[in-house]
Amino acid sequence: MRRLVALDLPGGRKFVDELRRAWDDGDAVLPIDQRFDAATKSGIVRDLGASVVIDASGPAEVESGRPVDDGDALVMATSGTSGVAKGVVLTHDALRASAVASSSALGVRDTDRWLACLPLSHVGGLSVVVRALLTDTPLTVHDGFDADRVMRAAGNGCTLVSLVPTTLGRIDPHQFRAILLGGSRPPTERPPHVIATYGLTETGSGIVYDGRPLAGVEISIGEGDEILVRGPMLMREYRNGTTSIDTDGWLHTGDAGNFSDGLLQVTGRLDDLIKTGGEKVWPDAVEKALTGLVEPHRVCVVGVEDSDWGQVVVLVTTVDLDLSAVKAKVRESLPAFCAPRHIVRVEELPATAIGKIRRTECVRIATRVLARPS
Repeated sequence: MRRLVALDLPGGRKFVDELRRAWDDGDAVLPIDQRFDAATKSGIVRDLGASVVIDASGPAEVESGRPVDDGDALVMATSGTSGVAKGVVLTHDALRASAVASSSALGVRDTDRWLACLPLSHVGGLSVVVRALLTDTPLTVHDGFDADRVMRAAGNGCTLVSLVPTTLGRIDPHQFRAILLGGSRPPTERPPHVIATYGLTETGSGIVYDGRPLAGVEISIGEGDEILVRGPMLMREYRNGTTSIDTDGWLHTGDAGNFSDGLLQVTGRLDDLIKTGGEKVWPDAVEKALTGLVEPHRVCVVGVEDSDWGQVVVLVTTVDLDLSAVKAKVRESLPAFCAPRHIVRVEELPATAIGKIRRTECVRIATRVLARPS
C-alpha cells in the first residue's frame, strides 16, 4: 500500500532526506505548515488521510490514514484566499514536467544553485526543492526567510531563488542570476531578471513567466474571462476525489484574465469581482492604482454588501489614509465608480505564510466594522 507521509519538519537537510526516503519507498508526501498549532496540524493529517507523521522525534503511525495511488508524489494543503485547506494531488510525472519546463525557461546551468527560503508547505517554496532534486541542480534549503541569510547564501554561490513581493523588497536582487516572483501581484518596476510568475498549487508551480506560458503549457480564456490551463504538470485530482479539470483536460483556475500583445494578463479572482451600482470593479486594479500613495502589501480592496449599491468598494489598510486622497488617486487611472467609499483601518492584514493577503477574511473584517453603529 502506498502511504501518505506527513512531514512536520522545518526546511533543511532532514526535510529533504525524508522527502527522498518517502519517494524511494513509493509513498507520497504531505508537507505540514510549521506555523500551525498541534490541533490544526492534526486536523490536516486527519482530513487529508496521512498514514505516517514524521516530526523531530521520528515517525508515528496514524490509524485513519488512506492510501495514495501509484505515481502520486505530493499532496499539498492549499490555503487559498479563503483559508480552507484542500489536498492537491501531484504526480511524479507532473512534477518532472514542471521542473523540466521551468529549468529550460531559466536556462539553468551547471554553475547554478537553487535557494529554497519560502515555506515548504506552499508550492512556491517546495517547488524549488523538487525542481533541484529532479534536475540534479545543487540546492540550499533554509527553514524560513531571513534577509541576511539569503544574502549570505547568494554570496556562497546560490544563483536562483523563488520569492514573493514582500521578501523581494528586503534583499538586493542583483546578487542572484534569476529570481522567480509569485504569490501576489508583482511590483510595477523590477529588474529584468526578476520574473513574475503565474501559477497555482494545482499546476505544481508557476506555469507562466512574464506573461508567456512555459513549454507544453496551453492557456485559453473561457466563459466569463476565466483562465483555463492545460498541460502535463497539472494535478491528478483533489484528495477527496473531486477535480477542477474538465473532460477536455482544461483546469478551471477561478482566475480572470486576457491576452494583451500576446502576453497573459491576470485580472484577479472571479470570486473577488465587485459589482457596485451595475458596474464591475476588479480589486487588483484599484490596488494597483494606489501605487505611489501606499505600498501594495499594506492594502486590500474588497466589496461589502450594500442595500443601495449591491456592493460598495472598501479599502482595508494598515495605514492612516485620507479618503478624499484615496479617491483622487484612484480616479487618476480608473473610473470614479472604482474609488473606495470607505476605509477600514486595521493593525495587520490577514495573510498566508508566503504573504498573500486573505481577501475573504478582509471582507469579513470590513463587513463587521462597517456594521457597527456610527
